[in-house]
Formats: sequence, structure tokens, C-alpha cells
Amino acid sequence: MDKVQVLAPAGNLTSLKAAVDNGADEVYVGFSDSTNARNYEGLNFTDEDMQEGINYAHKKGAKVFVAINTNPQQDHFDEWKGSVDKGLKMGADALIVADIALLKYTRDTYPDAEIHLSVQASSSNYESVNFFAKKFGVKRVVMPRVITIADIAKINDKTDVEIEAFALGGNCINMEGRCALTSFVTGSSPNTEGACSPSRFVDFSNDASGTLTISLNDTVLNKIPKDEPAPYPTSCKGRFVMPDGSLSYAMEDPESLNVLSILPDMIKAGVKCLKIEGRQRTKTYVAAMTKVLRRAVDSYYENPEGYEVKQEWLNDVLFAFEGTNQTTGCYIEQ
Repeated sequence: MDKVQVLAPAGNLTSLKAAVDNGADEVYVGFSDSTNARNYEGLNFTDEDMQEGINYAHKKGAKVFVAINTNPQQDHFDEWKGSVDKGLKMGADALIVADIALLKYTRDTYPDAEIHLSVQASSSNYESVNFFAKKFGVKRVVMPRVITIADIAKINDKTDVEIEAFALGGNCINMEGRCALTSFVTGSSPNTEGACSPSRFVDFSNDASGTLTISLNDTVLNKIPKDEPAPYPTSCKGRFVMPDGSLSYAMEDPESLNVLSILPDMIKAGVKCLKIEGRQRTKTYVAAMTKVLRRAVDSYYENPEGYEVKQEWLNDVLFAFEGTNQTTGCYIEQ
């Protein structure tokens, strides 16, 4: 039986090494530009760091996948093609792609390249999965976080494509890559620029009482009392004034995804890779989450029938998560 793979995020070289050293089978990364969907300032890889990271992972027996998963516009398509060229020439084990034109370029130019379909493409049924496999030779598809385990099992029964699913970290519910909330507030699309809530639009300000006001392009998203943790200002997790005067998360509570309790069900449904969200997070987060998921996966294969979630895993997860609430998301039908 082939073990389900543990895929960890890395927003820089230090995090990549932390992921590999803590048991990741695979690490996903991106270049420092708008060709990837986590294009935050000070994040991601220069060409030199990318090459060093790929070499480091390979020496340790791990794979590196390069995410080139935003949507190029006509005037800048050569930049996206350039990222494809660089990633493969540097020895990336696979490219994670969303845009159809870029999928065609990659397959036509590099017939033997391994291509994974990004979650940004929102492929969530077997007809779609098989289309991308037939037309572009896609080997693996990343499932959106709005799909159930039962759906994954049905898809897996009707395709030979590997299924990858999110396991730990942020729990985006907004159509996985097709969210227009940031575009509405800022006029800048994360699907082309690669950043949800770009930092140039973000403002943090404190009043005399210590209350922190968080705004995005002058739109107030949250007011945080003194000593309360401050979330990053994304529109979906804004806390707004309700008609009765109370503050409430109107769209989504700041919960974090944790599938440790349903890990056996996901594996039995045919998931081939469990993915940790968080290329924008710290080395400490990457190390902790990778270590936890590695232990959980190994524990399952050592004794599938006796698998149980250990309290120490939950403690480590809570320490690393951005929010105190955990959820299995949409995986379990209500």
C-alpha cells in the first residue's frame, strides 16, 4: 500500500528546510512575483533560493512543486511562461498550474513534465478532472475545500488522476481561487496579482484605549480590543457591525481546518496527498504542522484500525494555528 503523501508549504528557503527536516514528502513553493497565488511582499523564492531549495529537498529525498497558479493577462503572458521554464530547468518535480493557456504551453513545450491542477482551477467533479487529464496530461488535481469526503470517493472511482486535499491550515470557502471580495474592495484581483488583500491596501491603527482598527483600502474590516490576536485583513473574515449593534463575522469565522479526526476516512476515499495550507506563514508554523501530520499519517499506517488522535498532536496544532477554533470544514456532510 502506497502511503498518502504529506505536502507542506514553504514561503521561503528557511521554511522549505523546516518542512523537509520535519518529514514532508513534498513541498510546494512559488517564485517572488505575481505568477503564484501567495505573492506577498517579502515572501517566496528568488531564483537562487529556488535552486538551493530544490537541491536541498532532493538530497533529503523530498520533492518540490512550483506553484504557477494565477491567471496571466495578455500583456504579461511571457512572465508566466518564464516561470514554467525556470521551474522545470531548476529541477522542480511538478508544476501546479491553473490557467488553461499555461497548461497548454507547459504540455506542448515540456511533454514529459509532471503537471498538477491547482485548486485555483476549482475542479470539483470527475468530468472536469478527466478533462484536464485528457487534454493536458494532468497527473494530480487539488480538490477545493468546499467538497465532501463522499464526493472525493465518487470522483476517485471514476478517474485515475491523483487526488490531493487540504488537511491543515486556513479554510478558504470562497470558491477556491474565484473569490471576488478583494477585487470588490481594492480593485486588485488575487487571481492576477497573486495576493489576497495586498499589503499596500492594508492599514493598522490604534486608538487611545489600545483598540486596533484594521482596514483594507479604507474599508474597516475589524476592530480588535487590546491583547486580542489580530487576524490578517481579508474581507471574508471581516467582523462587522450587525443591525443590533453587535460585532459579528458576517461571512466566515476565523477557523482553521484540521482533518486529523477524519484522516482514515480521507485516505479510504482515495486521497493520495494531504496538503498543509500556509506558504505565507512562519517557519515555526511549517515545522509544527508538518511534524504533526507526519506523525498522524505514520500512526495510521502502523495500525489503521487502532488509529486515534493524540492530545499532543492537538496541542501542537493549536499552538501553531492562527485561530482557536478548529473545523473539519465541508468534508463531513451535515
